[in-house]
Amino acid sequence: MSNRICKISGAVQVESIRFRNRYGIDLAGELYYAKSIDRQKKHAAIVIGAPYGGVKEQGPSVYANELAQRGFVVMTFDPSFSGESGGSPRNVASPDLYSEDVSAAVDYLGVEVSFVDRGRIGALGICGSGGFVLSAAQADTRIRAVVTAALFDVSYMSRLELNEKQLQEEKQRLSYQRWIDFQQGEPQYLPMYPLTPSESIPEELNGIWREFYSFYGLKRGHHPNARGGKTTTSAMVFLNYPLLHYIQELAPRAVLFITADQAESRFLSEYYYEKAAEPKELYVVSNCNHIDLYDDVKKIPFDKIEQFFKTQLYGQ
Repeated sequence: MSNRICKISGAVQVESIRFRNRYGIDLAGELYYAKSIDRQKKHAAIVIGAPYGGVKEQGPSVYANELAQRGFVVMTFDPSFSGESGGSPRNVASPDLYSEDVSAAVDYLGVEVSFVDRGRIGALGICGSGGFVLSAAQADTRIRAVVTAALFDVSYMSRLELNEKQLQEEKQRLSYQRWIDFQQGEPQYLPMYPLTPSESIPEELNGIWREFYSFYGLKRGHHPNARGGKTTTSAMVFLNYPLLHYIQELAPRAVLFITADQAESRFLSEYYYEKAAEPKELYVVSNCNHIDLYDDVKKIPFDKIEQFFKTQLYGQ
C-alpha cells in the first residue's frame, strides 16, 4: 500500500525495503535518493521516524522526498506492529521497541546500502519520533546528528497534569485492562480516526487534539494504516519508561530542535533544549503550528535542516 500524501519528485528514486530489528520483527521501509546519485561514492544518510501513530507514507515521505533532492540518502520505515511492518498484535506501542527500530534502520543503511557512508548517518524524528530518535541516539553512537521536528515526548506527556491520585487511578485502570485483554484474547484498540477521511473535525475536539484530527482525520494526511492511538495498555509502559533521561549523553553530537511559534508542543522542544548539552540549537518557525511541520513544505525549514546535517555529517 502506498497512498503517500505527497507527490514524489521525478528526480527521486524510491525503493521498497525490508529489514529486521534485534527482536526479529520484520520492518517495512523505503529508501529515497536522487536518481543522479553517484553510486561509486559514499554519501550521508538520514533515518526519518514517523509521528507516534503515523506511517512512512505521511510526514516521512514529505521530508524524504525533499532531502533526497538535496543529496542525502534517506530511509523511512513503519514502526513495529504498525503499517506494513510485522509484529502481532497490531497497534502495540513500546518505547524500547520504537527506539530500537531507529537503530535497526541504521543497521540496514550501514550494511546493505553500498553508497552510504556509515560514518555519516543522522536521524530526524517528527513529533513522537523526535523522542524515539533522541532515545536511540543516547546509546547508539552511530547516529552522528539528530533533528527533531515538533518534538512530542510520549513518556513525558503520559504523566503531564496528573496529580498523585490521578496517576494511581490511571495505573489501576491500565492494570485491570490487562486482565480484560487476557480474557478477550487480544488487547483493546480504540482508533481515533475513521477508516476513510472525514469531511470535518468533530466539534468536541479542542487544542492539540483538534490539530491532530485536521491532519490524520481529514484528506490532508489521512492514511488507512494510521488511525491514531495505540492499544490501550500501551500507555502503561510509557508511564514507566522515561525516554529522554540521558539526553545530555548525546554530546558531543549535535541536536537541532525545530518547533513552531504556534505549536502547543513548543514547550517540549524548549524543555529538552535546556536539558541537552552543547552543541545544540533551537529553531522556531514563525506563523506555523505543530501539524504544519508534518507536511507544509513552505514552512518546514529544509534549508536549515540541510545546512545542519551537512555541517554535522560532512563538516561543511
